[in-house]
Amino acid sequence: MKLERYNIPSEQRELLEKCKSLTVFSTVDEIIDTVCGEKDETYYEVTYDIPNVGKVVEAEVSKVRNGISVNYPEVYMRRRDPDCMMIGDDSKTDKTRFAEKYGEDFSKVRSEALDWLKGQELAVYGFTSGADEIGYETLVVAPANAAFFALGLAMLQGIQPYSDEIEKFSPKAIIYVVPPFRHTHFDGKQVVVHNRTKDLHEIFSFNLYPGPSAKKGVYGILIERGEREKWVTTHSSVVKVTTPYDNTISILHEGASGGGKSEMLETIHREKDGTVKLAENTVTNDKVFLEIPKSCTLNPIADDMAMCVSKIQNNSGKLRVIDAENGWFIRVNHIDHYNKDIHLEKLTAQPPRPLLFFNIDAVPKSRALIWEHKMDSPGKPCPNPRVIIPRDIVPGIKNGPVSIDIRSFGVRAPLCTKENPSYGIIGLLHFLPPALAWLWRLVSPRGDSNPSIVDSEGISSEGVGSYWPFAVGQKVKQANLLLEQFVTHDKMRYILTPNQHIGAWKVDFAPQWIAREYLARRGNAGFKKEQLSESKTPILGYNMRKLRVEGYSVPKQLLQVELQPEVGQEAYDFGVEQLYNFFLECLNEFDFPELDPLGRKIIECCRDKGSVNDYNSLVPGCPIFETDED
Repeated sequence: MKLERYNIPSEQRELLEKCKSLTVFSTVDEIIDTVCGEKDETYYEVTYDIPNVGKVVEAEVSKVRNGISVNYPEVYMRRRDPDCMMIGDDSKTDKTRFAEKYGEDFSKVRSEALDWLKGQELAVYGFTSGADEIGYETLVVAPANAAFFALGLAMLQGIQPYSDEIEKFSPKAIIYVVPPFRHTHFDGKQVVVHNRTKDLHEIFSFNLYPGPSAKKGVYGILIERGEREKWVTTHSSVVKVTTPYDNTISILHEGASGGGKSEMLETIHREKDGTVKLAENTVTNDKVFLEIPKSCTLNPIADDMAMCVSKIQNNSGKLRVIDAENGWFIRVNHIDHYNKDIHLEKLTAQPPRPLLFFNIDAVPKSRALIWEHKMDSPGKPCPNPRVIIPRDIVPGIKNGPVSIDIRSFGVRAPLCTKENPSYGIIGLLHFLPPALAWLWRLVSPRGDSNPSIVDSEGISSEGVGSYWPFAVGQKVKQANLLLEQFVTHDKMRYILTPNQHIGAWKVDFAPQWIAREYLARRGNAGFKKEQLSESKTPILGYNMRKLRVEGYSVPKQLLQVELQPEVGQEAYDFGVEQLYNFFLECLNEFDFPELDPLGRKIIECCRDKGSVNDYNSLVPGCPIFETDED
């Protein structure tokens, strides 16, 4: 095995040459063979001896009939800690530096981490961060006994086979996995440190939950690269939607964790009789059902990260994107019983090749079922069960760049009633002027009862683009890059949809599914004046006066929350004020001299409680209403 083929810098090459033993992986199947130690073993505990503590079991790995199932004995490790990222270098950043939090330069811990790796049996392989055609060559170095972590990364990002072609490989980034330091250095916390040099972006993962490093760490690499080269990787899913009448649109759906990105790729969940339960009133227990005889056909494109690289753009007036991943890290907490989503259930129960499950209750040699969630405590299922699915086995998958017709933003909305008023006042479907849509991406509300992260109480911001938790640079640069997108691509529409609740009604993810069906059927034409009205608060743009799908009308109180008797005007006004104050608080963080002057005007418009028309005038974009030419 010739390490020089990887063109590794001298320091890292020395580490690999001096380690206890080295396994170089070429395929996912090779990694699967090693996840339980010996090839024929079906259960394995990933353990480390911690000084003054003893043996600590970090993960339990089982081979199941449909792949590999991983569980963490410690409940804290089953979700991403939103405060786990730190910066170990001196380059420009708005993020917390390692030295600020721990009172010492990262170089000391870095040296200790590399020394620890030198004494281990290691595994290594190369992969491409981002789309294969335009991504960035990356190397992973991990303890051989944490092969499940290496497997997750390989399934998410692919793997570079060790062959003659590897001689063209030249890593721009390296991920090091050093699990024991979570206990020896960081008091049991998830910690991921980004360390940027002129030629190399290093990520040190001091824990074995793949969310902050194998998943979002790679995302950080792409965001940093885009910040240098003036493009964005959106935190979004992308789907091509085709109606039963062969009309097609492409939707890019953004939002914080829990904002409905993966769900935008799912078919509508139906009742046993084929109807769609749109909403259930939490006060009266009334239910609203719709009959949609035939749903649209979905061609998924991206699940969480869509690269908007400059080289794939054109002059169409529409943003063009390409998936940044080779596999999707899909949360399945909403699949809580059999036949909830038969398509996803079938794909994961009988996949054409092995999948990787997290926080699913499965024993060796059994079949992992995505509705069997691991219990955090008796009667309390883990809110973050996951499965990694290779994108090339997803039915109907579409490859290559695609142009976007509608750019959507999802908000996890809390219950809102007279007794418990909140910001859960967003109707089923709102249309936003481009300037206002940009503001929503600056504030990116994390939303109610977020299932993906540890801290999820109340309303808080996920930060610019909703990808700020994974970024390593400066938020003003990301704000400017996003604004440029909204100004340049003037042939798209922008919508806002809630999930979980609309006022007093429990809706789960039905609003975005109904919006998807409706928008695909009506196309991208402008609206008549009587179809839309300005919302009671300009922050919500326009709401619909009426909405019909296949002849069935959505109740008006699900479009205009202030009409709900369980909410009433006073509770609605409370929600308006809470939402407006949240915007002001978040937008104060963008008072940078480097902010684009147009962006400053848009923020001032919000502070001055400008009208929807004021936002329209700042960035005209695609007309929301019909014009005389129409």
